[in-house]
Amino acid sequence: MDNRRLILLLVFSFSLIMLWDAWQKQNMPKVPPVAAAAGAKASSAGVVPTPTLPAASGAAAVPGVAASAVTVTAGAAKATVKTDLYTADISSLGGDITRLELVKHPATEDKSKRFVLLDNGSAHIYLAQSGLIGEGLPNHKTEWMLAGGDHVLKDGEQQLELRMEANGAGGKIAKTYVFHRGSYKIDVRHEGATVGANAYYQLTRDGKPAEGGDGNSMMLGVSTFTGPAVYTELEKFQKVDFEEILKNKAKFAQKADNGWIAMVQHYFVAAWLPMVGTEREYYMRSVGADLYSAGVIVPVGADGKSEVSLYAGPQEQSKLEEIAPGLDLVVDYGWLTVVAAPLFWVLAAIHNLVGNWGWAIIGLTVLIKAAFFPLSAASYKSMAKMRVLTPKLVKLKETYGDDKARLNQEMMALYKKEKVNPLGGCLPVLVQIPVFIALYWVLLGAVEMRNAPWLGWITDLSVKDPFFVLPVIMGATMFIQTKLNPTPPDPIQAKVMLFLPIVFTGMFLFFPAGLVLYWVVNNTLSILQQWQITRMVEAGSKK
Repeated sequence: MDNRRLILLLVFSFSLIMLWDAWQKQNMPKVPPVAAAAGAKASSAGVVPTPTLPAASGAAAVPGVAASAVTVTAGAAKATVKTDLYTADISSLGGDITRLELVKHPATEDKSKRFVLLDNGSAHIYLAQSGLIGEGLPNHKTEWMLAGGDHVLKDGEQQLELRMEANGAGGKIAKTYVFHRGSYKIDVRHEGATVGANAYYQLTRDGKPAEGGDGNSMMLGVSTFTGPAVYTELEKFQKVDFEEILKNKAKFAQKADNGWIAMVQHYFVAAWLPMVGTEREYYMRSVGADLYSAGVIVPVGADGKSEVSLYAGPQEQSKLEEIAPGLDLVVDYGWLTVVAAPLFWVLAAIHNLVGNWGWAIIGLTVLIKAAFFPLSAASYKSMAKMRVLTPKLVKLKETYGDDKARLNQEMMALYKKEKVNPLGGCLPVLVQIPVFIALYWVLLGAVEMRNAPWLGWITDLSVKDPFFVLPVIMGATMFIQTKLNPTPPDPIQAKVMLFLPIVFTGMFLFFPAGLVLYWVVNNTLSILQQWQITRMVEAGSKK
């Protein structure tokens, strides 16, 4: 196989992967659209599931009532909590977190605004809800007594508590949110529950992708995962599509004494993290038109208390590993996680040294190129020898052009005589295809790349080059490589080879700038290596 077939194989392989993923997405059952309601954004969340956990005798039945509206009604009080990382709105109706802004993360579309993770309906329906299961106990339908207004974490304070109360069986029930400085974890505590009761903690979300979550990726036929996920030590990490929940075909670990449940989206995650060793039951269900709940039920302690932590923030991999086992798996690397995860580890290590993700990508490219150096050298030697043989191949084609069988026979004899392997240029590129795609997923899925600048006009390595400078440079380097490769004997094939850099440039226009940077550096190093080897082989053939 000569170099033209090698590049065509690369194009075909990459296109096939993208088309397969796009076909899967296209043929998935569509989720029914959100039901419109005139003059309102509210929709109904689901009924709290019946607990099947072992509980003390006298466990109350689940309230069989519709849950509260997901948006804050005009009559509900609202408290706004402000910390160094959050601006959170909490409604007295249900005591839910109805809106959560991440102070240190700008919005995707408008960088002057903050990213909104939890939302009460302005762009999404996405709520953190909790309550108690038992006769006369408050749930996320209940009106809680809440001190409205602003609650600010002051300088020097390490945590801020927001307490609310509701009437329940046996007296007052308290729900308390505890926000911590420098942490995306929020503790949620219930106190005063009756013996044998259970507490539930759920995330209710619509099925729409996150803000800007699929932007460039959808142009390439791929998309990041949005939906619930469960982790247990036995069953490990399990993602569940909204469509599976809608069709009651969701399969996931339901009972354990460990693990967590989350709603995952591009770059960010919200996860309920029960205490280690606590018996728990996970559940997921469709609760309305394009509305889903995923949560966990835990038994209330003998002291009438229940406490679960909520992580709601960016998918920073080094920190997620420390928060809970397996939580770092929410980072979506697609089907090449086994390659992408080590790549990111090396990339992060280089970043710790150089302090810039762009230069880290360049450093990673150099390391990858060094790792593949022996394969590349063999490939370029094969190409250089093919380049030397090109005049002889053209002559054979002129002599035996009308006899394909004889032509192939003479070509193979020539290859054998000159000790040239026409397939020698294939292996390095085939090996690098998984690396290329894995790095694409790293740059697409790693929140560390979000809004990460390199230099000059490249202010965000996770999105396309705004002025398309890098794709044009990439096309130019690919053209130079084409000129260094053996010229195909067939004039039509030669023209196709010269046209390929234009095709690839068009493809790369919408790739993340970090990925194009990798390819530019890789091409530049390849040109230098190929030029040197070609020069040496051609010099040797003249002796």
